[in-house]
This record gives sequence, C-alpha cells and structure tokens, in this order.
Amino acid sequence: MKLLSCILLLTLTFLNTTAIVFYIMNDLDRCKGLEMDAVARSHGQDNKVFSFYKHKLEAGYPKDISEVFPGIPNDLDAAVECPHPECANDSVIFFKGDEIYHYDLKSKTVEEKEFKSMPNCTSAFRFMEHYYCFHGHMFSKFDPKTGEVHGKYPKEARDYFMRCSKFSKLKSKVSNVIRYNAGNIYAFRGHHYLRKDDNDTLTSDTIESDFKELHSEVDAAFSYENHLYMVKNNDLYVYRVGEPHTHLDGYPKPVTEELGIEGPIDAAFVCEDHHIAHIIKGNQMYDVELKVTPRKAGNERPIGPFKRVDTAMCGPGGVKVIIGNHFYHFDSTKLLSAARSLPEQHKVSLELFGCDH
Repeated sequence: MKLLSCILLLTLTFLNTTAIVFYIMNDLDRCKGLEMDAVARSHGQDNKVFSFYKHKLEAGYPKDISEVFPGIPNDLDAAVECPHPECANDSVIFFKGDEIYHYDLKSKTVEEKEFKSMPNCTSAFRFMEHYYCFHGHMFSKFDPKTGEVHGKYPKEARDYFMRCSKFSKLKSKVSNVIRYNAGNIYAFRGHHYLRKDDNDTLTSDTIESDFKELHSEVDAAFSYENHLYMVKNNDLYVYRVGEPHTHLDGYPKPVTEELGIEGPIDAAFVCEDHHIAHIIKGNQMYDVELKVTPRKAGNERPIGPFKRVDTAMCGPGGVKVIIGNHFYHFDSTKLLSAARSLPEQHKVSLELFGCDH
C-alpha cells in the first residue's frame, strides 16, 4: 500500500478500548473524498491494522501494526499526522504513555522523541496546521517537532470542541432553570449561566454580567409578565426582560413579603399565561396567586414521587422537574402531584440545550 501525505488520524475511545483510526489515501483524488483507507486498533494483544477502501476490507488485512508501521510498538494511546514542512518529512506521530515516536512515511524509520512539557495524550488531533493533545477532557496545543506547549494550557476541551461552548462552567448540574419569552431558557450554576434563545443560539457568561445584583448562585427563578423573578436566600429580585435586563427599584424584597412563603425555596415556575406561581419547598408544592395582594401561598400538596428537587420549569408541553443532570416530564402540575412512580429520565444538556455532552 503506497502511503502519501494525505493522512488524517483520529483516536477514538469506547468502553475500555482505544482505536486509532487512520484515513490514509492512496492517491490525491481519493484525498478529496476522504474515504477511510486504514484503521489501526489497539486492544489487548489484538494490535491489528485494518485497511478499508470504500468501506470494504482490502485483501491481506488485518495486519500487525509492526508490519504496517515497522518499529512502532503495540498498545498505542494516540496518533496524529504531521506532513512536511510541519515535520521534517511526511510523518506520523505515535503516542504511548510518555513515549513519543516519529514515523517517517518515506524512509520507514522511527525516531523516539521526548516531549517534556506535554502530558500523556489519550488522543491527538491536527487542525488548520495546529496540533492538539487531549488528556481526559482537557487539551493542550503543542509543537509537533519539539512538543513545546505555548500559551495557557491545558484548557477544557468541551469549551472548544463541542456544541455547547462554556457548558462545562455549569459543572455537574444546574442549580436553577428559568424559561421566559416563550422559548428562551436560562440555566444557572455557581457563578455562571448558559442561555438558549428561541433560535437555538447559545450564550454563556457570569451571572454577574447579566444580573449584577445577584453575583452568583440562584435558588429559584420564574418569569411572569415580561419580568424575571429570582430568589436568592430569603430575598426576591425582580428584573424587567430586555437587553440588558433592568433591575427594578426597591428590590430585593423579602420572599415572605412578596410571595407569602418563608424561604429558602428550592424551585418556582409559572405555566404559560397563568397567574399562579408554583413554589416547591422540600417535598411540598404551593400555589401563589400573583394577581392578588397581599400574596399568600396555599394549596399545599406533595411533589409526587420526589423527596426533593433541584429546580423545575414549565412550558407548552408541561412541567419538567430537574434533579442533577436529568429531568422528568409531567403533562401538568396535577399529574406531577398525583404521580407515584418516576417517568422516563431525560438528559438536561442534550434535550434542553442540544449539547453533545
């Protein structure tokens, strides 16, 4: 198999298996289509190279890695192409623990390197003549000749290589979610928020940038008549929706004064054009009629099968109760209260924000 410089290498990890996938093109026309031409898979003692053309295994394959790439060891962690002049000659860089091997495609010689400033790569990637070493969910950009890492690295891979940039700022779970303007969603966690607009645009920043009076961490939030109601500890903050949101004079005010219930509150939401704020505290839910003054919490009832919740939101399809990284859907508050078993579990990042992580 004649090897030219049109090579794209990816490293895939699934279950406990590392697969190093080589797209190796036999001629320049095939480079344009990027048909997969060879796969090297490292799995226990089964270190083989599988060569495919138009999705069909070519004759004579699989072969040992050492036969296709003489001098390269088994049980590799990662590999990345390095064409001339980014490397001295068209090469492939192989990674195994802290060992680095430069394989010259023309001479078939191997040069072992020492990249002192780089972590052990679990996968590697070349893009726009830049080289990236991935280790866990972090990555570093490196010089393929010297292994030097320049700039502030490592960085969070999910902030750069996945759909929801900055979603990692929300860490393991969201503390609160609020739906407003018939489709926009805020998710809060610690000092950060992620906002999804009705056109599916995703924005992330610090809570203080949009709600400077809050600074961080929101206990509960709901929207009502073009205003955002935000509960923090025992205080209620109110913002008029806009660009930017406007903090109303006279706020914060005590939650007991504004909603007729003592804090702290775990979750709050208003369903569509209704005038009732549903307040969740512990394992109980209360209704607050927002058109009435003074406001008072009433209609106490259980929150179905839940002992506690992190947050909840309501939209045209019903109520979503969020616990950790997942949510549970109910068609109405009545069905939520009456439920005795958990419905199907859904992933917050994927199904609410369209993220791939």
